[in-house]
Amino acid sequence: MSKNKRNLFSNLKYDLPSGLVVYLVALPLSLGVALASTGRSDLLFSGIISGIVGGIVVGSISGSSLGVAGAAAGLVVIVFNALETLGSFEAFLLAVVIAGILQVIAGIMKAGIIGYYFPSSVIKGMLAAIGITLILKEIPHAFGYDADFMGDEAFAQKDGNNTITELFNAVKYSSTGAIIISIVSLGLLILFDKPFMKKIQLFRFLPGALFVVLIGILLNSILPGINPEWKLSGEHLVQLPVATNASEFFGFFKTPDFSAINKIEVFTVAITLAVVASLETLLSVEATDKLDPFKRNTPTNRELIAQGFGNITSGLIGGLPVTQVIVRSSANIDSGARSQMSTIFHGVIFVFSAIFIPKYLNFIPLASLACILLTVGYKLSKFSLYKGMYNLGKEQFIPFIVTIIAILSTDLLKGIAVGMVVAIYFILRKNYKHSYHYVKETHKDGDIITLILSEEVTFLNKGSIGATLDNLPDNSTVVIDGTKSINIDYDVLEIIQDFRKHSAPLRNITVETKGINSVETVGGH
Repeated sequence: MSKNKRNLFSNLKYDLPSGLVVYLVALPLSLGVALASTGRSDLLFSGIISGIVGGIVVGSISGSSLGVAGAAAGLVVIVFNALETLGSFEAFLLAVVIAGILQVIAGIMKAGIIGYYFPSSVIKGMLAAIGITLILKEIPHAFGYDADFMGDEAFAQKDGNNTITELFNAVKYSSTGAIIISIVSLGLLILFDKPFMKKIQLFRFLPGALFVVLIGILLNSILPGINPEWKLSGEHLVQLPVATNASEFFGFFKTPDFSAINKIEVFTVAITLAVVASLETLLSVEATDKLDPFKRNTPTNRELIAQGFGNITSGLIGGLPVTQVIVRSSANIDSGARSQMSTIFHGVIFVFSAIFIPKYLNFIPLASLACILLTVGYKLSKFSLYKGMYNLGKEQFIPFIVTIIAILSTDLLKGIAVGMVVAIYFILRKNYKHSYHYVKETHKDGDIITLILSEEVTFLNKGSIGATLDNLPDNSTVVIDGTKSINIDYDVLEIIQDFRKHSAPLRNITVETKGINSVETVGGH
């Protein structure tokens, strides 16, 4: 049993409040993605199911300490087109189940190694871009303009607008009540982030996001007494489906149409979902591990298996496909989570709230939730990140900036693809040369292992070097010799630094380096 598993329940004082924050972030996103994906209000509960499955099922199987899975905005277009192609939601659920099976097979075949081949500059560009996107996309909701679904990440929107025109519409069609609630909410979030607030016992356990939601509900109930037009209702509030009885509640769950198994279109959709969901998951895993303050490494093959079982479960009971989602994972980290109990707990809250208090959740203003997401976006795109990347030189900074611009102007996967091309160009320009030499000497006091790095060590080598370091025997000595190296890429230096500072001491491994510069994590990531 790993140390992380042994400490699973010892971190509840951190994980329970974090799980609540993640739930508050995930609730509107799940509903928004469900509405955008299906175009049907009667299928909104499919987003809630994906939140439950992403929390409880994926969280229980995954080896990621802080990653959170759920319905992803990056799959909206695929899901929407698939429903039109297959003709029914039940046939689509069958495709989700098959996609999950394919992901489990991919994990067993160790396809998760793909996750090691995303360069650091591109991953950090992705984090910054998601932060900017959150800020730009949530400003309209903070102003009370809720035409676009909460959680949209794409520049071009389904309603014909885009991220920029939506900002102008937000100012033009703003709501005074929403603005007042947003100002108070942001003020509270800033206040709760101050060190002196952490010294108050009550606020150590109850997160600021909970108070923001409660104050938002309170303000929306008293503002009409000042001016009736200020009251928020309808699309400006959370719209969770409410069942009047048990039969109606269980009617929210759907089962796959297994008779559609003979349709080639079902398998085409399943393969598409499996590939795109796996890529988004691996990207989020890389980003989440960089944000993890304890620098733990997620086993990517196990993550694919966990996501696969998540999609199998989600498809069987009527949920949307799930992936690991960086917005929820980032909120989890920012709120102080320590283990996957936070993820599991947020799934449990989904179950509890859907059964017992759905009508009360529908009093929550989207403006309050938008402010919580605004703070998440700010923390993902701090100025220190840009400054740090610039100081690393153009080979890191240019792919970083290009990735940001590409994601902001298109979507996540297209932007990542553009950033990858630019990063690879810089690597090829340096006359990339592969690998290192491994020497093992056995002594009675323990093994001495020497890794002699080659002249050119790039991000493409970080997977093999990282795997080698992870598989070193406990109680050994490793000498990492870079004296013959002309260039050691930042990504590899980062892996070596993280191993030396965090993993090696836990396993009683002595690390000696020659000709290798130390590297500091940029922007707190």
